[in-house]
This record gives sequence, C-alpha cells and structure tokens, in this order.
Amino acid sequence: MKKIECIIMDWAGTAVDYGCFAPVAAFIESFNAIGTPVTAAETRAHMGLTKVEEIRALFHIDRVRNEFEKKYGRPYTEEDILARYADFQRVLFASLEDYTTPVPGVVETISGLRAQGIKIGSTTGYNRAMMDVVLPAAAARGYVVDNCVTPDGLPAGRPAPYMIYKNMTELAVPSADCVVKVGDTIADIKEGVNAKVWTVGVILGSNELGLTLEEVNALPAAELTIRKQDVRRRMLAAGAHYVIDSVEELPAVIDDINNFKIPRI
Repeated sequence: MKKIECIIMDWAGTAVDYGCFAPVAAFIESFNAIGTPVTAAETRAHMGLTKVEEIRALFHIDRVRNEFEKKYGRPYTEEDILARYADFQRVLFASLEDYTTPVPGVVETISGLRAQGIKIGSTTGYNRAMMDVVLPAAAARGYVVDNCVTPDGLPAGRPAPYMIYKNMTELAVPSADCVVKVGDTIADIKEGVNAKVWTVGVILGSNELGLTLEEVNALPAAELTIRKQDVRRRMLAAGAHYVIDSVEELPAVIDDINNFKIPRI
C-alpha cells in the first residue's frame, strides 16, 4: 500500500474560523439587505460550494424564492444572484481577517505532519481575492500550507474534484492513494470522494456542527454526543472514509491508512 504523501486541508471550519461563521454572517446580511432573509441553517446546508453557487442555491429555496417574488413581483434573475454575490463580498471582506484564527490543535498537528515530510495542500470555497486576505492573516497566527487552490479558473468548485487534482499537480503527488482530503462540510466530503482520495470529515469546529467553541464547552455531554453522532452519520453517508472529532486525531488516521493492507475501492 502506498504511503500518504499529501494532506489537502479545507480552510474555514476545518483549519481556521472555528464553527465556520464568517460566510454565514455575510450570507445572512446580504439577503437581509433585500428583504428576503435566510437562516444560518439554510446557509450551512450548502457550505463548501463556491460562494456564488451557494447564493444561487439559497435563491432556489422555495421559501426564499417565493418571498422574493412576493416582494418584487417577478422571479429572481442571474443579475439578482450576481448582485447578492457582490454584496456578500462587500460584507465578507469587511470582517474576513477577524475569522482567520486557527482551530485549536491545527497548527501543532499540521506542523508535526509536515516535519514527517507530508505536503500540505488546501482547497476552499473562497475565491483568490478572499484567500489573499486569509493566507497572510492565518500565517501570522502560525498556520501555513504548502499550496492553496481556489476555484478561480477551474471548470467547477466543490463537489467537483478539480481543486484536489490541481493541488496534486502543483505539489507533484503521483497518486490519489497518497492523498488525504480533510474537511468539515458535506461538499468537502464529496470533493474527496469524487477525486478518489482518502477522505476525512472533522466534527468539532465544523460547519456541520455549527457551534462556537464556547457553545461546545457549555453543552451537556449527552447533548454534545448526540449532535456529534448526527454529524458523523451525515459525513459517513456522504462517503467519508474516516470521521474524527478533531484534526488532532489526523496523525492516527494517517498511521491507520499507511498500515492498511486491503486496497481501497
């Protein structure tokens, strides 16, 4: 069995921005501005896609579509989608740097894996201009990757596999069997599955759990267990090979894969 040579990390909700709150807040504010509110749960349902595709998905929700038509007397158009995307970017850029703190344990874990010779790639639903804010801010807080691929210029973002393939090309990784994709959304899981790489879902700090660190710590243990079980179930159903509570468990996963004797289907 080939050994793992590369980890491809997601950003918000996996490596930085515990709970993935930056895009949620921007989506909510941009739709509030036109009098057709969306909920946090609705924005999280499509998280991980490119942001313009998520806006398109939000407009497609029956309730949102009906409220828009009632308010404006017409169906939404592509121009409306692009206008919300422009406003989303305005809101996001105003606060994005504030959401670049690494998730606890990520800096130390990824540094340790890099010291073992493992390359650290990354994919994201953010575009290049957004990552031009995130990358240096995260680096200043101790989190650095070897490569970052955005959807810009590719045929599609998640759940298509192109960002993973581009990471593999730019990092000179020869085989999908040598790659682990790590993410916190269902779109992340499907991206990894579609690329036919090892795919790992992370629960704590994830978009799918949707809680701040303080909320996680305040939850009764039984309630937290139930919520984690629900996220685990959904990630496994989407095709994840492993689902872990924290990125700190990633070295053990890699050891398990490296010692795996049966070829992955």
